[in-house]
Amino acid sequence: MRYQITGKQIDIGEALQTHVQTELDVVLEKYAFRPTDAQVTFSKSAHEYICEVTVHLSTGLTSSAKDKATEIYASFDGCAEKVDKQLRRYKRRLKDHHKERAEPVELFGASSYILAGEADSGAEEPDSLQPIIVAEMETKIPSLTVGEAVMQMELAGAPVLVFRNEKKDGVNVVYRREDGNIGWIDP
Repeated sequence: MRYQITGKQIDIGEALQTHVQTELDVVLEKYAFRPTDAQVTFSKSAHEYICEVTVHLSTGLTSSAKDKATEIYASFDGCAEKVDKQLRRYKRRLKDHHKERAEPVELFGASSYILAGEADSGAEEPDSLQPIIVAEMETKIPSLTVGEAVMQMELAGAPVLVFRNEKKDGVNVVYRREDGNIGWIDP
């Protein structure tokens, strides 16, 4: 397993790195998943330390957590507890309802754009109805079943997930509805 432990404008010592690797190994071995890599980022905001953890599993699922605390070790321990809770919550569903993957999830490239929002609603009408592209990036679209896509979206805490449906070989979308349920768009 690959670890990427970084600090944003703070130094991360060897003791903290060792603590992070040891604790994440304990959490991940508990559930017998095959993690591929983990990214841990520490930062400081005023008097609080912020820890963000993202763990990628070979099943294509991504678990992420974020926590704040006045101590740097406490912020990581909070994140580790959240990742542990997420993996514990979905362990049975992952084992019982989904096939074991012999290889990692297939990812397809796609373009992702960030468009400028309306700066001022009281301003003059724009000359063109074409939106202004602020940024253009490359993104990956995973090939998943609908159930795996819902779990991926919930594990990542994302409001929406675009994926390629393994059964129908088309691009689908799952999203969290305002009533708390999950919506699925299958064109």
